[in-house]
Amino acid sequence: MTEFWHTASGSGDPVVLLHGGFSDSRDFDTSLTALADAYRVFAYDRRGHGRTPDRDGPLTMSVLSSDAVDFLTTQVGGPAVLCGYSAGGTVALHTALRRPDLVRALVLISTAYSVDGMLFAPSADAPLPPPVVARYAEVSPDGADHLPVVQAKIADAVATEPALIPSDLAAITCPTLLVTADDDLVTLSHTASLLAALPDARLAVLPATSHLLLLEAPEQATSLIRTFLAGASTPPKTLMPLRRAGRG
Repeated sequence: MTEFWHTASGSGDPVVLLHGGFSDSRDFDTSLTALADAYRVFAYDRRGHGRTPDRDGPLTMSVLSSDAVDFLTTQVGGPAVLCGYSAGGTVALHTALRRPDLVRALVLISTAYSVDGMLFAPSADAPLPPPVVARYAEVSPDGADHLPVVQAKIADAVATEPALIPSDLAAITCPTLLVTADDDLVTLSHTASLLAALPDARLAVLPATSHLLLLEAPEQATSLIRTFLAGASTPPKTLMPLRRAGRG
């Protein structure tokens, strides 16, 4: 079992925040941590990220989703809503496939199920933006010089691990909210395919935002997610259902 640096705040139904790649749970400091006024909100730094040290071995989605299951069973103590941003959303998808009994609902923010849906993929050679490098160095117990090791592991996982395909996603039956930007790193066509593949999915596109939408529109994103969480267990009722009626 891996030990993760994590926080827990608030009370109520559990919500677990899963951060993006090359970052940590500070991704949510100005946005989704506010959900602690109504929920028990957990956030943890994945292995090799933030304040959790790296371990020997790969950083594949198989490993990371297994870690998520460990966190849910040992720290949360049961099923929860998973809110994943970017790579954290991909971890959430794999976790829902691995242990659907532990996932009540999903919130997937700027998430791709396959690297083919991204305008560019993680690379072991491409330099990371200086702010990403600086934030890693601020908190990593492995030291700033370890970031290239993490970068190479992620690039290798992307290049070698089989990606999910739409038919895989059909097994995820929990209510799901997709939140994306109108100028995202993840293409709108890919997000549309994710919407079509998931049996119970809803979509929100935030205008005038990018892949950093949690920094650009934190209140709008958090409000959308609050509304979804409050009614996730109730099927949407619209006046002219098409896709939800099996006609689209």
